[in-house]
Amino acid sequence: MADRVLSVNAYTTFDLLDAVAEGHGWTDEAMAVLNVKTPRKNPDEVLLQLELDNGSLDNLPAHADTVSLSPDEARTLAGELERYAEKVEDEQA
Repeated sequence: MADRVLSVNAYTTFDLLDAVAEGHGWTDEAMAVLNVKTPRKNPDEVLLQLELDNGSLDNLPAHADTVSLSPDEARTLAGELERYAEKVEDEQA
């Protein structure tokens, strides 16, 4: 991933995931980095970060998106991910 915005290392949650960026009248597909972290000092939020490989994007400049979640919001998201993962696994079984 050229011109990377996020720092990617052995502790990054996911790298090289399939991703899609969509806008009005366009869709770009690219590999992506998805990371979950907290601030190093005095953690007071959970950060969810996403960066698509800008070398594969025609419609977006190099950038990363970050969502700040409270601990309760992070747990809600985790619960939703579990619920939908189970739904996919049940359908595949």
